[in-house]
Amino acid sequence: MPRPFIAGNWKMHKTIGEALRFADTLARRFPPPQERDIVIAAPFTALESLGRALRGSAIELSAQNMHWEEQGAFTGEVSARMILETGCRFVIVGHSERRRYFGEKNREINLRVRAALKAGLRPILCVGETLEERGDKKTFRVVRKQVKEGLNNLKPDDIRHAIVAYEPVWAIGTGKTAAPAQAQEVHRFIRQMTAEFFGKEAAEALTILYGGSVNPGNIRQLMAEPDINGVLAGGASLDVDTFSKIIRF
Repeated sequence: MPRPFIAGNWKMHKTIGEALRFADTLARRFPPPQERDIVIAAPFTALESLGRALRGSAIELSAQNMHWEEQGAFTGEVSARMILETGCRFVIVGHSERRRYFGEKNREINLRVRAALKAGLRPILCVGETLEERGDKKTFRVVRKQVKEGLNNLKPDDIRHAIVAYEPVWAIGTGKTAAPAQAQEVHRFIRQMTAEFFGKEAAEALTILYGGSVNPGNIRQLMAEPDINGVLAGGASLDVDTFSKIIRF
């Protein structure tokens, strides 16, 4: 079973200076070695500076998105190679905000997943249903489609390097959190589905995160569930004291 994985997604927050001050405090609080993975998903503008500042620390970096092509006429986009150069080891793909506001579909999200793996980045594939879909009892249908199409054309060995984050859209930034038992039910479904597609060994090695209003008050209960390997925190990761409490769950 994977070791605990605690990630913070800053989204469109923090200047370079703010990011560096946060990272310096966090790195001093959690010196290496650590028994869990600690990851910050920062804006593109801060990644290079953070990569230099965090070199040799226990804190790892993630980008928040990437293009699937290696280079080309794609104004405003960045490639896996550019991300790697900053010191990142991870990249978020398919976040619900990318799906909702920028129209990203499963096919292009899958292209990003495959390009990340090919380049040596570990993709964090985000999946999850809306409040309307949950109300219509479509949670498992939606999640199955997103996972199946997001991981399409991968091999069992690829799954060891991929990460899936279950983020119910209705719980992101709303203060509402799926009850631990609700989250576990979907996490178990994702692991069983992964076993169906890629085999039991690959499924057991897959890191599955929960995201959606994670905070110091619910982290311990979430992490007590057998198929929740970690969390992808949003707003709670913006404050270094709050994020530290989540890491120390």
